[in-house]
Amino acid sequence: MELTQIRLLVSDFPAVYRFYRDVLGLKPQFEAESGPYAKLSPAGGQAAIALQDRAQMAAVLGQLGSEPEGYRSLVVLRVDDLAAVHAELLSRGAEFTRDPGPMGDRIRVAYLEDPAGNLIELQEWLALRGSDVRARQP
Repeated sequence: MELTQIRLLVSDFPAVYRFYRDVLGLKPQFEAESGPYAKLSPAGGQAAIALQDRAQMAAVLGQLGSEPEGYRSLVVLRVDDLAAVHAELLSRGAEFTRDPGPMGDRIRVAYLEDPAGNLIELQEWLALRGSDVRARQP
């Protein structure tokens, strides 16, 4: 078995697609602003985020027709400099639900939501597990 991707089911595909492409700066595998499917990746790393139009999937699986309540997913993106990324995303129109701050003594995090209500965590690693040296102080 191989995990190929995790897809976010979204109702307003164009808005969510533009958010991941234009605000977060992820690169689409191919341009597909109107959907029903897209895969977007950061410049570095192997992970990707896939988007799927909820209505299309509801036609296949009827139980997906209703909108979920509350957070249904958490997308985690590691960044090298959280303060710089936070400032950059603010300049692109992102609205944060929590500005950068410590989470324990190993990472700093900030949170925002995509237009579909999926929660996104940006995290900066301060120290690797088992290391006593911190790259940055929170």
